[in-house]
This record gives sequence, C-alpha cells and structure tokens, in this order.
Amino acid sequence: MPGPAPEEIGYRPYSGSSRGYRASLAGLVARGHTFVVVEDGEVVFKTDIGSLALGCAQLQGVWVAPHLRGHGHAVPMLAAVLEQVMAGDAPLVSLYVNDFNAAARATYERLGFRQVGEFSTVLL
Repeated sequence: MPGPAPEEIGYRPYSGSSRGYRASLAGLVARGHTFVVVEDGEVVFKTDIGSLALGCAQLQGVWVAPHLRGHGHAVPMLAAVLEQVMAGDAPLVSLYVNDFNAAARATYERLGFRQVGEFSTVLL
C-alpha cells in the first residue's frame, strides 16, 4: 500500500492497535456519526462527527480515496453529509484543516466554510 499523501498526518490511524481503532469506529457507527460512500465494494469517501454538542458538529477525518482526489468528488459527497448533519441536531458544522492542505481548504471554501481561527497540534 502506498504511503500517505503529504497533506495527511503520516501514519495509518490504526497503527499500533487495530482493535482500539475498530472499537472507536464501532462507537461512531452506533451513534450514526460515520458517513461512508462505497462504490463497487471500495470505500471512496469517509468522514466522522468527532464532536456533537450545543447544536454544533465537528467533522474529523474527511477522506477521499487517493485515486479519486482532484476529480471533483469531495464537494458533492461532503455536501451530502453537511445537508444531513445540518438537518439534524447540528445546524452549525465546523472542522479543522492543516494550513498547507490547499486542496482540502479549497474544497471547504467551495462548501461555504470560512476560517475563524488557528491552532496548533503537538503530537508526542
């Protein structure tokens, strides 16, 4: 399997313990907080609601299959997620993105997201 794209974190989310990762995903699925598009048996899009409180959902892990990136698939798939989330308990949706991920930032801007702040994450 090829390595991560330069705009991604640099390691698989299940590195070290697939059991922990699977348990986390199972919890998200059970709460209806995972959105996946499968085409011909292949996951081509995925995102999760990482946090939901006070009418705001924060998306995390927005992902498009590498061979489909740059072909305009992210906007309609993420738009469908936003429509569903905003029609439910969260009329406000937020997310964060790496400042150097120009493709993702352009996608989010096309969907109406705007930058309201900055923060840094320290990985230990």
